[in-house]
Amino acid sequence: MEPSSNRARAWIITPALRPDRFETARNSGAGVALVDIEDSVAVPDKQLARTAAQQFFEWPTAPCTLGVRMNSPLTLEGAKDLVAMAAYTARPDLILVPKTESARDIELVAGVLDAEGYTPDIWALIETPRAFETLPTIMSAPRLGGVIFGSADYAASVRCGLGWDALYYARCALINAATAASLPAIDAPVYTLDGEDALRHEAEKAKDLGFYGKGCVHPRQAAVINDVFTPSDEEIAHARAIVAAADKSGNGVTLVDGQMVGTPFFTRARALVAEVDGTL
Repeated sequence: MEPSSNRARAWIITPALRPDRFETARNSGAGVALVDIEDSVAVPDKQLARTAAQQFFEWPTAPCTLGVRMNSPLTLEGAKDLVAMAAYTARPDLILVPKTESARDIELVAGVLDAEGYTPDIWALIETPRAFETLPTIMSAPRLGGVIFGSADYAASVRCGLGWDALYYARCALINAATAASLPAIDAPVYTLDGEDALRHEAEKAKDLGFYGKGCVHPRQAAVINDVFTPSDEEIAHARAIVAAADKSGNGVTLVDGQMVGTPFFTRARALVAEVDGTL
């Protein structure tokens, strides 16, 4: 399947009770498309949503990774989700675990769902103050594939705004912990749909901070996110120039386009070139 979740820049989510939106989500251009049986579904409708969600995965030729945002595995609804998903004939490639606050949350999902020939990618949604207090422990989960910032729930918990400055600390903390564990981090969506300027501006900030991609709440946002987070021709050419200079100098400090570069620059440039060339 291409692209894999570890290379997906744009992530989109669609409610399980809106099967009329499934095809649009799968073909939005997002690298990961998730069907939601958590926040977008009222408790009385959870079982109906579990049943409806199965249809989302019955597309073996989907152009993206197909996943599900389940309910927290520490809740009754989450336990029911796991039982239901274990019986799906078409299974999700990726499980997004909301309200993750410990490595045990990830291990629980893997313990129930892992089977012969099936080990889904498991990602943590980091969206509570307690999660930020235990980030190194969460990142140590062996089956963890990556993390996503849940800005709306986090802001509601700490009673702050959704603006960039209000959530700057949380984003920095998440990027630092994810990078220390060599895991990708995906930024939260922009919830306003009035034009693309606000989305592009925030996506560029998230990229500068170190996020690998960003969530989207509408199909038209995927193209902007892909454009911002996909390395430009100029970025790739500059990285190749740095790699060439590093090789020529024997990894010694040297000049590239008037900038002094050394080991940290070489490491970053080689990582980008390896990613672009598909060797990661």
